[in-house]
Amino acid sequence: MSIDAMLAHLRSSWGWVVLRGVVAIVFGVLAFTRPGITLASLVLVWGAYAIADGVLALTSGFRIRDGGRPMWQLLLIGVLGIAAGVLTFVWPGMTALLLLSFIACWALVTGVFQIAAAIRFRRVIPNEWMLILSGLLSVVFGVLMLARPGAGALAVVWLIGGYATLYGVLMLAVGFRLRGILHTAIPKPA
Repeated sequence: MSIDAMLAHLRSSWGWVVLRGVVAIVFGVLAFTRPGITLASLVLVWGAYAIADGVLALTSGFRIRDGGRPMWQLLLIGVLGIAAGVLTFVWPGMTALLLLSFIACWALVTGVFQIAAAIRFRRVIPNEWMLILSGLLSVVFGVLMLARPGAGALAVVWLIGGYATLYGVLMLAVGFRLRGILHTAIPKPA
C-alpha cells in the first residue's frame, strides 16, 4: 500500500484514537477521585476499561490499512484488551497480586506493540515520538507493577490512575496529530 493510501486511512481514523484517549482519561480520573473503592470494584472498572480499549483498538486496527491488510499490531492489542477484560469479569475474585501481575503483563505487551506500530508509521506520522512514548509508558508501568506487586492498595489505585490519565493524554495528542496530518503535506521518501 502506498504512503498516500496509508495516510488517508490514518486521517479517517483519528477520532478512534482520540476516543481511546478519552476512555483512558475517564478511567484515570475515576481512580483518582474514588481512591477508597474496594479492590473488587477496581477489578470490575478495570475490566470494563480493558474491554472498551480493546474494542476501540480493534476498530482502529480494521480501519487503518497496512498494505491493504488490517494493522495487525492494533488487532492484537484489541484482542488482548478484550481477553483481559473478559477474564477479569469471569474471575472477579482473583487476588490483588494476580490482578496486578495480569495488568502488568497486559501493559508490557500493549506497550511493545504500540512501539512497533509507531515504528511502522514513522514515515507517515511526523513526530511519532508521542506514540512511542505511550508505548514506553506502558512498558515502564508494566515493569514497575511486576517489580512492586505488594504495594499498598491506595498506591496501586493511584499508580493505575496516573498511568491511565497520562496514557490517555498521549493518545489524545496522537489522535489530534493524525487529524492535523489532513492539513499538512508529508514529504515522500526518496
